[in-house]
Amino acid sequence: MKYVFVLVLLIIAGAAGVMGYAVVTRFTHNMTETPRIVAGERVFTMPAGLVPRGGELTIPREARDQAARQPNPVTPSPESIAAGKERFQVYCTPCHGESGKGNGPVTARFIPPPDLTNAGLQKARTDGYWHSYIRVGGAVMPSYGEALSSEESWQIVNYLRTLAAK
Repeated sequence: MKYVFVLVLLIIAGAAGVMGYAVVTRFTHNMTETPRIVAGERVFTMPAGLVPRGGELTIPREARDQAARQPNPVTPSPESIAAGKERFQVYCTPCHGESGKGNGPVTARFIPPPDLTNAGLQKARTDGYWHSYIRVGGAVMPSYGEALSSEESWQIVNYLRTLAAK
């Protein structure tokens, strides 16, 4: 009986050792075999037409003329313009300057941005175009789509429209 007990203990210990070895081997092997993901190295595209919960479809930069046809859902009101001015001062003044003339402190090192007080420029661009430019960026301008909500971007557009009148 004593030998049967020892034999059962050896079988259990052997099985536990094999299972432990399998777990350790699998863990260490998987850690060296998995692909390393570095920010900006690989882009995981989302399916076309996917909109996040509570979000709005962002039209890509390549379809700027489609975005330019979007109407402004935020009516220009004193509150909307004030909120747009507040966001403009936070996000836009480093490049465009407080007055919107393109004389912000960052412009000494970069290509100067356009003068947003230019009536001709304001007339040539639709609200949807400005909204798209704020959301997805441009040639030199960064994208603020993740920093600003769509409504905040429309409020900035409403504020931009007041700059040409000054």
